[in-house]
Amino acid sequence: MNFSSILNAVRDGEPAAIPTGWTQGRATFGGLVAAMLYQSIEAELEQASQGAAADTPLRSLTISFVAPAEAGTLQTRARVLRAGRSVVQIEAHASQQGKGEQAGEQVVTAALASFGKARTSSIAVATEAAPEFPAPETCEALPYIEGVVPEFTRHFEYRIGAGALPFSGHSEGCIGGWVRFRESAGPVSTAHLLALIDAWPPAVLPMLKTVAPASSLTWTVELMPAAIQATTDSAQADSGDWWQYLAEVEQAEDGYAVIQASLWNASGVLMALTRQTVSVFA
Repeated sequence: MNFSSILNAVRDGEPAAIPTGWTQGRATFGGLVAAMLYQSIEAELEQASQGAAADTPLRSLTISFVAPAEAGTLQTRARVLRAGRSVVQIEAHASQQGKGEQAGEQVVTAALASFGKARTSSIAVATEAAPEFPAPETCEALPYIEGVVPEFTRHFEYRIGAGALPFSGHSEGCIGGWVRFRESAGPVSTAHLLALIDAWPPAVLPMLKTVAPASSLTWTVELMPAAIQATTDSAQADSGDWWQYLAEVEQAEDGYAVIQASLWNASGVLMALTRQTVSVFA
């Protein structure tokens, strides 16, 4: 089941269900779970803004991956914490039925979304310049190795333009290049951007010399004005376009790494900034 079909089902009010084929270790790809949960957030925003959600775009989204989400039914809930004249704050949870000692409904993902209308301001700071990656067709493809590379990566195409392959013992903690959906999921939306930003392996993995799992603990995404424009103008960008990504390890110790990353469109326009705290089981 492709990404677009999953989101359409959630958007149409059907019970949210994570299909097989999107695993990341024993959990589901975090970008997909975040995108599904965001559908509930958007629906709540529509009610809070009385149908004027486009005038109050997403500015920041913070995700906490509380427990592994598995294939199957995903219950999502969202509620408005405050709806002011300019800013709307919404919290949301995704939960599943636990097993054994964890029986009962268990929260697997929590989110806090901040939406804000544009304001007139005299402050304008230049955004980060895009890296000068070689063209995608000249870059090395990130290979799919069953049992080593997460299953969900088969839904994306990657071209390495910076850093090294995971588990190659590289001296620098960075990774990046080009990424796109292997099958276009239609005009790009905020949910698509969430998946694209989270699709790459954590930048700490190239520093490891042996295969070891890693998972996101917390994740914050800030959308730029260009992303807001792209997600509201269906003629501007397609989810199947190439997107540029670069991530760098800011700090790592005690089995955790702090990673900051940026996403640009193919023309080098900054779309989003992101920071993750990643657990490394090595």
